[in-house]
Amino acid sequence: MSEDGEGKSALYDAFLRGERPDDILIYLHEEGVGSIDDLLEIGTRVEDGVVLVLPGDDGKAAFESATGLDAMDFAGQAMQTDGDIADDCTSGSCPDVGDDPGDHYVKFVFAFAEEQNEAVGGIYAEGDVVHAYAACACGTTYSDKWVVAE
Repeated sequence: MSEDGEGKSALYDAFLRGERPDDILIYLHEEGVGSIDDLLEIGTRVEDGVVLVLPGDDGKAAFESATGLDAMDFAGQAMQTDGDIADDCTSGSCPDVGDDPGDHYVKFVFAFAEEQNEAVGGIYAEGDVVHAYAACACGTTYSDKWVVAE
């Protein structure tokens, strides 16, 4: 059963609050999407693209279908460079922007939430943590993670 626009938006909001630890968030910029209208049946329209929140395996498969990349390989590559990704997972600051802001915008994001885990310590003891991995239009990949604000 597909959810209406409000239901998809509610999933997105719940993900951002750290309440969907079994789901994957995918953000796709409109420049890289053939038809946003087709994706709106399963996603939420945001300013420059669409956000999909899907169950884990479905999310990984959708990410691979949309980008041609294995989700975990992409995350591993992006993890090698720290960057800043907006807490709504739809934009970021490319670490390679330098003095030329030219073609530096987030093409896509792959993200997941991890529940608070005091035993691990660090930021994981502070609350639920979102892990996000972004690809810039310039080709740079980078990652960010943060404690979900309550």
